[in-house]
Order: sequence, then C-alpha cells, then structure tokens
Amino acid sequence: MKIAFLLHNAYAVGGTVRTTLNLATALVEHGGTAGHTVEIVSMSRHRESPRFPVDPRIRLVPLVDTRAGGADTRQSAYGRPARDFPAAEKRYGQYTLLHDLRVREYLEDRCDADVIIGTRPGLNVYLALWGPRRALRIGQEHLRHDAHTKPLRSQLARHYRDLDALVTTTEADAAVYRARMPLPGVRVLAVPNIVPPATVPPSDGTAKIIAAAGRLVPGKRYDLLLEAFAAIAAKEPDWELRIYGGGPQEPHLRALVSGLGLTGRVRLMGTVSPIEPEFAKASIVVSASDAESFGMTLVEAARCGVPVVSTDAPLGPAEIVTDGVDGRLVPVGDARALAEALVALIEDKAGRKQMGAAALAAAHRFDPDPITMRYAALFGELRVTRRRRAWQRFRARATNWARRKARALRSTIRGGPGSGPGGTQPHDRRRTHSDTRGAAQLEHV
Repeated sequence: MKIAFLLHNAYAVGGTVRTTLNLATALVEHGGTAGHTVEIVSMSRHRESPRFPVDPRIRLVPLVDTRAGGADTRQSAYGRPARDFPAAEKRYGQYTLLHDLRVREYLEDRCDADVIIGTRPGLNVYLALWGPRRALRIGQEHLRHDAHTKPLRSQLARHYRDLDALVTTTEADAAVYRARMPLPGVRVLAVPNIVPPATVPPSDGTAKIIAAAGRLVPGKRYDLLLEAFAAIAAKEPDWELRIYGGGPQEPHLRALVSGLGLTGRVRLMGTVSPIEPEFAKASIVVSASDAESFGMTLVEAARCGVPVVSTDAPLGPAEIVTDGVDGRLVPVGDARALAEALVALIEDKAGRKQMGAAALAAAHRFDPDPITMRYAALFGELRVTRRRRAWQRFRARATNWARRKARALRSTIRGGPGSGPGGTQPHDRRRTHSDTRGAAQLEHV
C-alpha cells in the first residue's frame, strides 16, 4: 500500500513535523511483510536539508522552493495570494497561488497513493478539494477544535464532509468534533501520536532538577510556573528549574526570573532536540499550559521514567497522565496547587521513583506497533464502509437541499425579504470537487 502525507514544511522544526516523521517511519517498518511505501509531500522548502532525520526509505517531495533567489520565487503566481488555502488558517500568509496550483497538480495528476493524509486544516481543505476519489482521504487535526477560530471552523465544516475520516489526537477532541461539527459519512476518531522509546537510560529520580519544555508563548503559562517555583525556592534551596524552548516570550520570562529573585535557580536552556536526554537528567517534568491538543512532552517525560506534574488542561493531559499513579494533575491556572504538587513529589523520593516507573510502563501505549495497527484497522474499515458512507453523505446533502428549498418556498409565499426571482435563494457558491474540475483552468505553472 502506498501512503502519502501532506505536510506544511518537512524541512522545518515542529511538533507536527516530528510526529508525521514518526508515523511515516513506523508505517514503512510495520506495514506487513514488505512494509508500506510512504512519501511526504512538503508544501514548502526553505532550506537544503530537513532539520529532522528522514528515513531513507521515505520519499520526500517538495512542491514550492521558497529559498531566496530560487526559480519558484520568480514565478508570477508566487507573488499572488492563495485562493484555495483557507484565509482563516493561521498559516495563510505563507501560502501563495503557486502553492494552490502545485498542490492541485500533484493531487489530480501525479498522486498514485492509496491513502492520502493531510496534517493541518488548510492541507485537509486541499485534500477535500482535489484528492483523488479512488484514494482514502484522511485529515489529521493536531490542534483542538476550540483552538480554531469560528470563521475557520465554518470553512472546515464545509470541506471536511468530503473526507473519508478525521483523526484527532485525543478522544475528548474527537467527541467535540462529533458534537459540534456533524460530518455525515466521515469517520471521526482519535489516534494518539507515536512517541518512540527514548534512546537514553531512564532517570534515577535523584537529581534535584525540575524540567519543562515547549514554545515560550503565553498559552504555555511559564509565568504561572515561575510563580509556583518562587513559592518552592525558599523551602527547597537545592532544587532548580530548567526550561527548554525558544519563542517570543523569552525576554519577558528572563525579566520575570530576575524580578522574582530566581536568577541562578531557573535556567532558560534554549531549544534542545532531542529533549529526552535532558528529561532523563531531571526528577520531575512540569507543564503549566492552559490547553494542550495532545501533550508530547508529557509522553516524552514518561519515556524517560520521569513523573509529570501537569495542569489538567483541555484536552490531552488527562488522557496521558493518571493522577496519583504516574503523575499529578492540578487545576488550570492555579499556581498554589501546582506548587503544592511539586513540593509533594520533591519531598517523596520513593513516591517519585514509583511514579516514574509507572509512567515508563504506561508509555508503551504510544509505541509504534499499537498505533500503526490502529491506522491499519482504520484503512480497512474505510474501504469496507465506503459505499455506506457515500450513501450517508448523499442522504444528508439531499435532506439539506430539501430544507433549503422548503425555506425558500415559505419565504416566497410570505413575500418575505431575501427571496430571489421565482422563489429561489441566492446561488450556493461553494465549490465541490466536481465543480472545480469543470471550472476554468488556472494558469499553467
């Protein structure tokens, strides 16, 4: 079986890049006797080589070379805004008409994959518009439903109904999509990310180090973490906090460290990859986030045998951490509760080691084998149910059409505003896959 992934930029550093490479490698290795054939289609390429290692068995297909002075940057379409990438998507400014044209040409003319997987909302829209109907079209959501703006959710609701499946990283988020974005004929389910075993020995739980990792952005609430650690510092003078990552809040956090008198006790370590060797040096890993779509660092800590103290943020932590067994969950935004949970683990060396061992054992559910088995089961289910799901989709659309006609007729009879000539409503300008095939051809690139 051939599987293609649509990825924003395979040459960049990011959680979605890493998890996609993990899944792609696992599918090559665990796809039966001969494995699957896998290719990753990168919308952009901004450097010569990917920052993360790519398994040599995986074919990397860049579509638009954005490096300065390259031939693609001189194309007229490169200087024009994208028409089909959703404008409400936060990456919209990084997409051009050239991206639209190249993606469409790849999907309609060059793609021979049996399964195509999009990895962010805008790419899922591309897939819904132009993905070949003979292939299974699966959209992945690495962000929470509620992290998307209302205009984007409205756009996604129109396009996601043309997919075969939508995969979230948590059961809680899948439930939100099923409740708030009805998608007849589309299988909505959760499959967690693969987090490979650490290549370093697990922590022995003796180092007086608390670690945290992630982008230095407001939602990660490092300010809350520093407030909590300030309450701990006087009581536990031998312990230090190490924060790994980079981002726009770094100057603010450095000033906060100084203002709280934590210089020398809190260290901003910068971006480190892989993070597991650093986690293995710690005895506790902490997360103070307001929200987490999954929580990769929580699993990475568990892979190193380190217990986690995390806010019970929507939606990921509660599906990773079992409170009191392999870590602690505390209320979101509560610095005092965070500090108390950290102090409890600091003072309980035996409990730390016990929780760390439990975390290491629990992390096996994120091994490649069980995750690839879930994807294999999904592929099989989608093939078997294709006709039934197509009928569900057709029936839902027919019902919606009938309702619109009924509303138009009632409006005409009442002489209400908004009725068009002959009692019809304004034309629905949303493009379907068949509409785009019959539309005027865009310029050739």
